[in-house]
Amino acid sequence: MPVLSEDSGLHETLALLTSQLRPDSNHKEEMGFLRDVFSEKSLSYLMKIHEKLRYYERQSPTPVLHSAMALAEDVMEELQAASVHSDERELLQLLSTPHLRAMLMVHDTVAQKNFDPVLPPLPDNIDEDFDEESVKIVRLVKNKEPLGATIRRDEHSGAVVVARIMRGGAADRSGLVHVGDELREVNGIAVLHKRPDEISQILAQSQGSITLKIIPATQEEDRLKDSKVFMRALFHYNPREDRAIPCQEAGLPFQRRQVLEVVSQDDPTWWQAKRVGDTNLRAGLIPSKQFQERRLSYRRATGTLPSPQNLRKPPCELMEACDCEGYLKGHYVAGLRRSFRLGRRERLGSPQEGKASVVAESPELLTYEEVTRYQHQPGERPRLVVLIGSLGARLHELKQKVVAENPQHFGVAVPHTTRPRKSHEKEGVEYHFVSKQAFEADLHHNKFLEHGEYKENLYGTSLDAIQSVMAKNKVCLVDVEPDALQQLRTSEFKPYVIFVKPAIQEKKTPPMSPTCEDTATPLDEEQQEMAASAAFIDQYYGHLVDSVLVKQDLQSPASPSACVSTSLCVSLMDK
Repeated sequence: MPVLSEDSGLHETLALLTSQLRPDSNHKEEMGFLRDVFSEKSLSYLMKIHEKLRYYERQSPTPVLHSAMALAEDVMEELQAASVHSDERELLQLLSTPHLRAMLMVHDTVAQKNFDPVLPPLPDNIDEDFDEESVKIVRLVKNKEPLGATIRRDEHSGAVVVARIMRGGAADRSGLVHVGDELREVNGIAVLHKRPDEISQILAQSQGSITLKIIPATQEEDRLKDSKVFMRALFHYNPREDRAIPCQEAGLPFQRRQVLEVVSQDDPTWWQAKRVGDTNLRAGLIPSKQFQERRLSYRRATGTLPSPQNLRKPPCELMEACDCEGYLKGHYVAGLRRSFRLGRRERLGSPQEGKASVVAESPELLTYEEVTRYQHQPGERPRLVVLIGSLGARLHELKQKVVAENPQHFGVAVPHTTRPRKSHEKEGVEYHFVSKQAFEADLHHNKFLEHGEYKENLYGTSLDAIQSVMAKNKVCLVDVEPDALQQLRTSEFKPYVIFVKPAIQEKKTPPMSPTCEDTATPLDEEQQEMAASAAFIDQYYGHLVDSVLVKQDLQSPASPSACVSTSLCVSLMDK
């Protein structure tokens, strides 16, 4: 590689590095990515701008004039007095354009280094009305955003004090207002005998400069002590509908499955949090885990919280347990059998059943779940991908299509069965053929994720079969009943759960006459069952789902939708 001189710029360095890239059989994707990045015109322009700025920084340029705008005003005044020639009229027109005037104004601002907002002078005799030893005058500049602080009235002294500082708000960024500070005046208006909501209204209506007269707290809070805890919300929250929140405007709305960054847990009832990926840097109030659990417990005790065991679960998708060949597009896909859930029977005394009954008697209170960002490490096994689906999802066909399109990256677990092996079948390819005694022994030791019985033969998907696919460095696709999700949510599998449901669209009936409008035809019985099944899964298992895919091909039930299969592959490649 040629040697660069000390005077070589960053742009020349990147250009030379691009020319030295060579195809590598082990890192083709990385080399292609670097080549695309270095070839971007936008990056080239940025590097050139960077070099120009560095050049002028080394030259230490100084402005020739600090008041270019004033000079332009003088020239325009002279030209207006005697604008005879065409050149003079053209110059007057150029100096009058808003773009040029704005550029000259920016020039003067940079030349004079006048970057701070202009604030009015401090009032005289600020300590006349106070006997306290210290009075702090705080002047803040804010735009239309809230000030980022809540207030309350002290029960004993009656003073108005700062109850909470919202992280990232104007008050927090200033570093001048603290929890416990006593508020006396807002923009010259005494607040001692005003209600907190009246004071909040004054603050909300104030724009630009806000002057606060404050008695500092004796012990200031330890600022910038962020907790940096990430929580996945397991419920929807709208602060406008919450009567218990101290300030609805300070509340943070969120949807179920959104990840929240909790930046403060100082208040045991109301946490401060931000939505991950949100451009708004100001934190908002959310109910704490303990407070939300108490509310849910109260609702359950009063009977206003629906319980899953009190509702009838919609039927599962019923498919015949036939032994169809696992070939698709010329690829043989091992272990792809149609669902055996048609023949599933209750097995009394099963350890898994006893565990499930306990969960049903005391369902979990859904509040938050602490999470960490997943980053795939070199040499680490791929995550398990779990598919759950409502009626009409046909997950087995979706798995077939995904694996056939990329058999090197995806795989499925080979199921176990007690039925006799047929002449064309191979052990470990179509099935793991075991005796009934061995199957029941593994079942007793909780080795099966799911199991069922069809025509007096047992079928099941074992955890060992899933682990064998992951050991081959493949993404294992497995479809289960939603009840089995909790068993898979372990640090070993790190499952990525996808909920697949069919799109159910109302049919439009043509109008009888031009003056009539189209009318929607009611859903038939099958569509109603599909909708009920999807709603049930979404309501009681939706908090465990990472992604939702909607099938659009109800008119072609024989094969899954190509767009769903493609979107599934794309989403899984990123996990």
